[in-house]
Amino acid sequence: VSSGINAEYGEAGLCLYGNDIDETTTPVEATLMWTVAKRRRAARDFPGADEVMRRFKAKEGRRRVGLVVEKAPARPHYPILNTEGEIVGEVTSGSPSPCTGKNIAMGYVDIGYIKNGTPLQVQVRKKIFPATKVAMPFVPTQYYVEKK
Repeated sequence: VSSGINAEYGEAGLCLYGNDIDETTTPVEATLMWTVAKRRRAARDFPGADEVMRRFKAKEGRRRVGLVVEKAPARPHYPILNTEGEIVGEVTSGSPSPCTGKNIAMGYVDIGYIKNGTPLQVQVRKKIFPATKVAMPFVPTQYYVEKK
């Protein structure tokens, strides 16, 4: 995927299959439960429903988050660290953001680190750079919604 397309997807907070999600990722982990209709959640009539709904209610595991990384762009597979230097996750995609002028990234972190404003760090090659957990999308959407 070209870096331009990757930046556009990233700014919108969208997942790239093979980077941010794959066949092992649940909608809960990827913060995509909005794609599972409430009726289907209640009926549990989709593949893996029991496990997905268990994880949804348990509030455990990992979650996809947005990060702003200071100074250096984060790339896939770079470790995400807490402020004590312990690995708490991994970057799945990242690039400089033309719209925000910042280095943005998405990745998965342990559930204890998903609150907006949480200070984190990203190891880029052999250096550690400060990062902050932020809300996605990184750039506000301006989709046209027809008024009813």
